[in-house]
Amino acid sequence: MEHIENDSQYNGLTVNQGVSQPPSVNPYLRRRRPRPMPTAGELVEGILKGDITMLSRAVTLVESLSSDHHALAQEVIEKCLPHSGNSRRIGITGVPGAGKSTSIDVFGLHVLRQGGKLAVLAIDPSSERTKGSILGDKTRMEKLSLEQNAFIRPSPSAGSLGGVARKTRETIVLCEAAGYDNIFVETVGVGQSETAVHSMVDFFLLIQLAGTGDELQGIKRGIMEMADGIVINKADGDNIPRAELAKAQFTSALHLFPTPESGWTPEVLTYSGYYELGIEMVWNMIDRYFNFVKANGYFEYKRSKQARYWMYETIDSELRANFYRNPEIEAMLADREKQVLDNRLSSFIAARQVLDTYFNRGNNLGK
Repeated sequence: MEHIENDSQYNGLTVNQGVSQPPSVNPYLRRRRPRPMPTAGELVEGILKGDITMLSRAVTLVESLSSDHHALAQEVIEKCLPHSGNSRRIGITGVPGAGKSTSIDVFGLHVLRQGGKLAVLAIDPSSERTKGSILGDKTRMEKLSLEQNAFIRPSPSAGSLGGVARKTRETIVLCEAAGYDNIFVETVGVGQSETAVHSMVDFFLLIQLAGTGDELQGIKRGIMEMADGIVINKADGDNIPRAELAKAQFTSALHLFPTPESGWTPEVLTYSGYYELGIEMVWNMIDRYFNFVKANGYFEYKRSKQARYWMYETIDSELRANFYRNPEIEAMLADREKQVLDNRLSSFIAARQVLDTYFNRGNNLGK
């Protein structure tokens, strides 16, 4: 490019050509070939050896929507199943902002100091609009994410049961086969996620806050009846009296509920996750619970009950998926929906016609 400033009439003034810009992509960069998918045998062998890479790849297969990945994942789970079941499964829930991730961070460190291994299955809420998730639990569990014996797996909820579905149950099996003897399942704290988590864990911990207004607003019958233990977080500094008041209120509320099937009376404790105060007391409560339910036989009974529950949940899920994936049913649904919206057909008759077609009253579509 010519510059008028370099003309002879402008003595003593010159403009250099400058430096040519290098390419934006490194010319010496070698594109890596995609890693071949391990076989089911290789994945199982790696999982049983505690290989985190193999465990992560297996969990990714479980979460995948691909039918090929689904078949491979089921084969891996089936081979890992005999090596599972040897952990303490703990569900942790609470309203957003209650300090679940911070609490898991310090609870997890306490577990690791006792010589255990910990897997944290953190369910991140997905956007209903974009279906995306931040998956930022590792950033909130700063200390735990650096530990060698801790496996943290954030997963998007994708709107399924508020964040927890059958895939989390299958991931628990893989983590147990990999030698993790403590499993934490964190819920998003909204919707139906608590019910789903309660159906896959041994101990259900509810985290509450004090000093945020009317503490009794946090006492919801459904979630309170599921909780095996309630802890009031942020019991530090000037907030200690409010935390003690909330503890008394929750303790009184628990007396209004019938005795749980386990025979265990839920306890209410206060602690501070940020300042790591009262962590050992919370964990001692969990120890007492496991000793209690193993002594009276409820532990094994609950595990069997949960296995039966998830068998039927899987059947329901597969039937629903098979119904909506059927191309003829999909076309028929669109037609019947239009007739319903045009008031030419009632909702119930339209549903009956579609179901009659699916259940083969002619075409054997359900097979």
